[in-house]
This record gives sequence, structure tokens and C-alpha cells, in this order.
Amino acid sequence: MSAILQSIGGISWSCKHTWNRASINTFWCLLGCSIGDFGTILFFQLTGIPWPTLAIMSLAIVNGLLTSIALETLILSRQMALKLAFNTAIGMSLISMISMEVAMNTVDVFLTGGAILTWWVIPFMLFAGFITPLPYNYWRLKALGKACH
Repeated sequence: MSAILQSIGGISWSCKHTWNRASINTFWCLLGCSIGDFGTILFFQLTGIPWPTLAIMSLAIVNGLLTSIALETLILSRQMALKLAFNTAIGMSLISMISMEVAMNTVDVFLTGGAILTWWVIPFMLFAGFITPLPYNYWRLKALGKACH
């Protein structure tokens, strides 16, 4: 099994340091994405505005991406100039963030039948949002030396 893991993508998949770093990066992306995503779903849920589920989820994905970029900019602005922090946040991996958002929203629709937040669905959404981009973020760190954060 170890030999198979070593050969996928031509990198070592057993580096604990890289898994830790990828997990931290993924967590920060998840925090930013979930703020915009959950906020959008909750807005439509509380106001009862009759938008189609696909439209709500699409807007939730966009808002999740925007809040993730905003959070990343805020975090990075403590280490660098604001303009550079924003440019770095924009340069984050959209593949990772989009896969995170799609996973979270797919779980929500699958488990609740629509764009609905309940206390019991949120942990499943967060788990799916974390685990889905994690291998990609690991690969990105290991193969390219780049990270979301």
C-alpha cells in the first residue's frame, strides 16, 4: 500500500508535516468559504425568498469564495502590505475553494432536499468541505510548493 501511495502523482503522500500544513491551509479556506456560504443559505432560509435551490447554491458558492478571499487578505495583511495580501489571496487555488463549496452544497441538498441549514447538517457539510480539497492541497504543497494560505 505504501508503494502505491508513493507512486501516485510522483510524490510522497506520507509526509506528516505536509499533511499538517495542508490541513491548516484547508481549515482557513473552509472557515472563509463557510461564512459566505452559510450566510447566504441562512438569508434565503430566514427571509423565505422563493429562489430555486440551484440559484441559492450558486450564489452561496460565489459568496463563499468572496469571504474566503476577504479572510485570507485579512490574515495575510498582518504579514505584508494590503495590496500584496489581496493579490496573494486572489492567487489562491480556486480549484480547492470551488471543490470545497460544491462538496458542502451537494451534501446540504442531498441530506435536506434543498438549500436548508439545520444543526445536524452543518457538521456533515463542514466535513465534506474539508476532506474534499485536502488531498489536492497536499499535492499542491508537495508538488508545486504552493498553498492556499
